[in-house]
Amino acid sequence: MSRKGCSKIQNNKLNTYDWLCDVPDAENATDYVEVQFKNTRKGYYLNNTKIPLEKGDVVAVEASPGHDIGTVTLTGKLVLLQMKKVHTRAEGAEVKKVYRKAKPTDLDKYEEAKAKEHETMIRSRQIAADLGLNMKIGDVEYQGDGNKAIFYYIADERVDFRQLIKVLADAFRVRIEMKQIGARQEAGRIGGIGPCGRELCCSSWMTSFVSVATGAARYQDISMNPQKLAGQCAKLKCCINYEVDVYVEAQKRLPSREVVLETKDNTYYHFKTDVFKREITYSTDKSFAANLVVIPAKRAFDVINMNKKGEKPLLLEGDIKPEPPRRDAKDILEDSLTRFDTVKKKKKKRQGPVKNDQNTSPNNNTSPETEQGNRPNQRNEGERNNRNRQRNNKYKGKQNNHDRQTPNNRQSRPHDSNDKSN
Repeated sequence: MSRKGCSKIQNNKLNTYDWLCDVPDAENATDYVEVQFKNTRKGYYLNNTKIPLEKGDVVAVEASPGHDIGTVTLTGKLVLLQMKKVHTRAEGAEVKKVYRKAKPTDLDKYEEAKAKEHETMIRSRQIAADLGLNMKIGDVEYQGDGNKAIFYYIADERVDFRQLIKVLADAFRVRIEMKQIGARQEAGRIGGIGPCGRELCCSSWMTSFVSVATGAARYQDISMNPQKLAGQCAKLKCCINYEVDVYVEAQKRLPSREVVLETKDNTYYHFKTDVFKREITYSTDKSFAANLVVIPAKRAFDVINMNKKGEKPLLLEGDIKPEPPRRDAKDILEDSLTRFDTVKKKKKKRQGPVKNDQNTSPNNNTSPETEQGNRPNQRNEGERNNRNRQRNNKYKGKQNNHDRQTPNNRQSRPHDSNDKSN
């Protein structure tokens, strides 16, 4: 853990948020502390020497044999609740103690043992395959002092690994402990991200695993696609069981799916049910969708009661008028795509100066203010016209001078220059 106290930062798997940390005297309610080791393995140890421990401290705890190195993940009153949850007794011979806070020498041994775990796992898999054992070694965890190694394996059948333990003890020179885990526990130890985008439940908070049946998916009208129903452990997703109880209770207030509705024209079979809207879709064919009709649950009960009395309605819908679908949000696609574009204002064309001639415009009602406003424009226009005339005159003068020069005159100039030089 990177932070202590009431931190919500979750760096370890199966992290527990201490929601009692702000309660007075909750920190000193018990001497037990929760210590977490590699991946999801946890233990509860007695701090009988009153060592000041906080969440995130690395400690050396009692093990058999030797000692182990772990991280304190929980202290205070909430530890007792967690021990009750996992059925761990606070009193008895099995209670182990906290030795001390980890020293640099303890951490060096721990890192040295931890570096051998991957190589040990690969080699142990090869040994198990050579012995012909139908098992998979999923993980290896060394004790903090390096005197013992725990091998986690998965097997569908009972495995006699007595010979395997002897070979492993001779190969690695440590005490061997074998622990069988299921596919869900293996996925929790490895960790990962689920299709929902969140961390796997088995590695973040779930500790007890309940069997999941395909009937839970049928109650919720989930597509029976094995690729979508299976999780990373190749088993049915645990989250299928989360809301199945709500669907079961809602189904009790709806007509049975096996009931067939009869009208004067057709016979209707159940096709699908919308539990939240309490609407049922019926089809005229039992095997595929044909002439689908959607009616509310109340109308379905009315038709069932009529069929029990021997009556058949003319139409399955009855006098129900289809209501337009309610839209909670506005569809942005209906708006114009150019609603955010800036409209360019058209520039007005300048008009030339208007000559106010009293002879041509007898009804001249312009005020003196407008005449004064037009005078600067008229002056600018006149100056512009004068400049254009001067440019045209200069250009015409150059053209005339060029035309006056004849070929004879052009050839005589070099002769004159030679005569003068002579």
